[in-house]
Amino acid sequence: MKNLAPDQNKFHQGNGEDQKHYWLTPPDLMADLQAEFSFDFDPCPFPKPDDFDGLTCDWGRSNYVNPPFGSIIHEGRKKGPTAWMRKAIEEHKKGKRVVVVYPVDKWILMMLAAGAKVRNLGDVRWLATEDKTQGKGTGRHIACFVLEPDKKPEVKG
Repeated sequence: MKNLAPDQNKFHQGNGEDQKHYWLTPPDLMADLQAEFSFDFDPCPFPKPDDFDGLTCDWGRSNYVNPPFGSIIHEGRKKGPTAWMRKAIEEHKKGKRVVVVYPVDKWILMMLAAGAKVRNLGDVRWLATEDKTQGKGTGRHIACFVLEPDKKPEVKG
């Protein structure tokens, strides 16, 4: 099973009661981004041509990436946002511009705007409050956001 047909891939079946599953960038936002970044390639086009694969092809000089928000079956394996981010990093290492849009919680953007440094703590095996036994981890990496105080020179009076 290399790729599932759209009717067999849950990504193509829609979400929730409305069964909507493709979400396109609003034209006004796309125009603003296009004016700033001069995109020449979209590895996640809609409609996607039958023989097109944005995860394996070479990308352009300036790329706009609005990846699937969920997981898909690709080359027989379940792949989600991490696969798209790996590909974006790979293309960036080739000297290309990559602009990725993806939903995140508002508080993450607030912390970054406040100047937080971010560290990856890995898959933390938290301790149970009841008996301090170590859990097996969540399978997700934990981000550590650090806001340092401003370093201002001491004022002597």
